[in-house]
Amino acid sequence: MSLEPETQSDVMPAAPARLLLVDDEPGLRTAVQAYLEDEGFQVTTAVDGEDGWAKAQELLPDVVISDVMMPRLDGYGLLGKLREDERLGGTPVIFLTAKGMTADRIEGFQAGCDDYIPKPFDPDELVARVHNVVKRQERLLTEAARFADADIGQMAKQITEIRSLLATGGSKQPAAAVKHEFTPREASVLQLVAEGMMNKEIARRLETSIRNVEKYVSRLFTKTGTASRTELVRYALENGLVE
Repeated sequence: MSLEPETQSDVMPAAPARLLLVDDEPGLRTAVQAYLEDEGFQVTTAVDGEDGWAKAQELLPDVVISDVMMPRLDGYGLLGKLREDERLGGTPVIFLTAKGMTADRIEGFQAGCDDYIPKPFDPDELVARVHNVVKRQERLLTEAARFADADIGQMAKQITEIRSLLATGGSKQPAAAVKHEFTPREASVLQLVAEGMMNKEIARRLETSIRNVEKYVSRLFTKTGTASRTELVRYALENGLVE
């Protein structure tokens, strides 16, 4: 049996991770960019947080490496904007900064950064940490895709059965006092869940991250008092919340 097609597929080179490096020190920015590019990363630079925010929206990077102390918008401000954005909320962020006290590192992690590297740093350590963050993100996406592929057939079958049951008189009338205040994005996610899409597909359709989709589905569970996607779909159909 020839394994040539599979072997060729297995050895196809992956696209290089796209990094956004944000630092107001020109010398350090140039040196770090050169070192990371030598290691095979695709690197875009920004001179401060405001520039980094603008370029992040255009690039949709795989990882953001940012200084903390910068003019106009500092690292914490940039991190806050990233975490609030629909498409960039799940992007890993590494703080690269001269502030190396334990309290500063704790503050960085509490703010939502994924790693914290104090200056001065060993370039090899920086590369290793970037690789670790990239690989961790790839594992999360792979696992999410694997579970989505395993569940989508069963989920579609359950949705079909629910719709059939409701169409034959099994529908409940929504309670008059029930009022749901969904955000436009929550409503969009609910509709796509009811169409049988899993998180990976919803993220692609809405141009956002899988992490954000998981956040919206969790909010929908809370707002509807449901505990699973099947319960959520049934509830939405019974109460006329989706088409």
